[in-house]
Amino acid sequence: MPTFTVNGMNCGHCTKTITNAILQLDPQAQVATDIPQKTVKVQSTIGTDQLKETIVDAGYDVTAVAE
Repeated sequence: MPTFTVNGMNCGHCTKTITNAILQLDPQAQVATDIPQKTVKVQSTIGTDQLKETIVDAGYDVTAVAE
């Protein structure tokens, strides 16, 4: 399950925006966000690069990805 470090994710609105963007890409995805750690964990059949691009397209800066 890839974990993305997302700079600028600091409130519930941010997490909702990111979660909704990922769910539009893969409605079956499981998304877990952690505001204090600024991380988004995604369980999905979609590739890591495409998930990262989706978060960036939602307006956030992905600073790190851990598999």
